[in-house]
Amino acid sequence: MSTIVKTKIKIIGMHCTACAMNIDFELEDLDGVLSVRTDYAKQETEIEFDTKKVTREKLINVMEKTGYDVLD
Repeated sequence: MSTIVKTKIKIIGMHCTACAMNIDFELEDLDGVLSVRTDYAKQETEIEFDTKKVTREKLINVMEKTGYDVLD
């Protein structure tokens, strides 16, 4: 049984809307991610995902590897 979760994660290091788009692009590529919306002005991303396919830790890891710091 899948568990769908929606979470918000604060991000440090975004300088423009292209940064937000970059995060969205990287996260959308992960199996189990249903939707992503990164808001540059709020410095956060909202992600809806299936916990049976991807973990919150994996999402954070991808953002950090993309070059951004995460407040968790």
